[in-house]
Amino acid sequence: MTPHHFAAQIYYEDTDHSGVVYHANYLKYFERAREDIIGVETLAAMWHENQVGFAVYKLDMNFHDGAVFGDLLDIRTTWEKDGDYRVIFHHEAWRPSAGKAAVSCRLELVCLGPGKKLMPVPDLPFL
Repeated sequence: MTPHHFAAQIYYEDTDHSGVVYHANYLKYFERAREDIIGVETLAAMWHENQVGFAVYKLDMNFHDGAVFGDLLDIRTTWEKDGDYRVIFHHEAWRPSAGKAAVSCRLELVCLGPGKKLMPVPDLPFL
């Protein structure tokens, strides 16, 4: 699968006292990339019309290099459906001109319906 690319600009507010991106902010960048893949309109319609959405079930992140203020990260994402209820996203945050990913993440989402009950992932164009 060809990775989906999403640009994440690093602002001063994204950094910690050492000048590198605060670790939790990578989750925001990855979330934005997933919303870009699925489509904000699609996600909003799923929620407003059917009370269906996704929740993080499990994640594993590895930090290799810290991005800094001013970087424009390339968030590279691939995904796979894993059974009826789960979608797995593989995210990588790449710094400009880097030879390896600064951060890598394997994130599992499950689909939840009304009452936050587990339900099969609906047929979506990106799957």
